[in-house]
Amino acid sequence: MTAHAESDAEPGTSGVEAADDEDEDLCEDARRARWTAAVTGALLALMGLTAALMRVGGGVPALVPAAYGSGSAVCVLAAVLGARGRTRWALWLMILGVMTMALGDQFD
Repeated sequence: MTAHAESDAEPGTSGVEAADDEDEDLCEDARRARWTAAVTGALLALMGLTAALMRVGGGVPALVPAAYGSGSAVCVLAAVLGARGRTRWALWLMILGVMTMALGDQFD
């Protein structure tokens, strides 16, 4: 079994070094996922807040800016959870936030 693990590794490296490289790749992927979730959630929250502020002054029902604001708040929560490593929860909360904002847009 050890010979099989060593044959999958690059020539000149041991199985332990290959496992360390794989662990580093997994850590890098996790770090990238956290940053992606945090930045995407923050951008969606910023867009929702901007849309809510733009709609407050217009002649639209109060439900429209409230939907944008609440969707933005959900996206902020998604950004926080994404930064803490809860990327699946962050993804579903971002979807929920955007759907809330889209629902508010339907009332416009």
